[in-house]
Amino acid sequence: MRVFVAGASGAIGMQLLPVLSSAGHEVAGMTRTAEKASRIAQLGAEPVVCDVFDAAELTAAVVAFGADTVIHQLTSLPSDPAKIPEASAANNRLRREGTRNLIAAARAARARRFLAQSVAFELPGDSGAAIVEHERAVLDAAGVVLRYGHFYGPGTYHENGKAPPPAIHVADAARRTVEALDRESGVVTIVDPG
Repeated sequence: MRVFVAGASGAIGMQLLPVLSSAGHEVAGMTRTAEKASRIAQLGAEPVVCDVFDAAELTAAVVAFGADTVIHQLTSLPSDPAKIPEASAANNRLRREGTRNLIAAARAARARRFLAQSVAFELPGDSGAAIVEHERAVLDAAGVVLRYGHFYGPGTYHENGKAPPPAIHVADAARRTVEALDRESGVVTIVDPG
């Protein structure tokens, strides 16, 4: 498949790109910053520098790549987890507007598959409402919602220890995401067993 990964420079994106490439897929990895493009190329993907909020540019990029599948792994989280509450408005906008733009771009490219990151735990207030809207949009587009547990491992808030439950090692999350490429529309929960 030709797989377009939005959010390729994030914790799971960096794990996902080489897994997709080694499985024989042709991969494009989208990031907002040109500084991260070389790392995406090193991981076996064609770098695409694009802002999800520029709908026209995003659609052009997904169409130009000829994506069969679009994977939405975009988040807007700070490097310091104590600042997550301050970043929630930006992350909620990403889940609402960013998701709508990615779905529209996938449709324009006639992509057959759309998978999107979500969470396997409850979020308070508007963040919880944004997740509900995000998941509804993905399912209404016949996509697959990937409800991940709290990530742990390289590039996460829990690099040197296990995250609180529900949790999933970011490398296992990437592997299980690739396994979900052929899933029917619906919700897939990706957490450690037990």
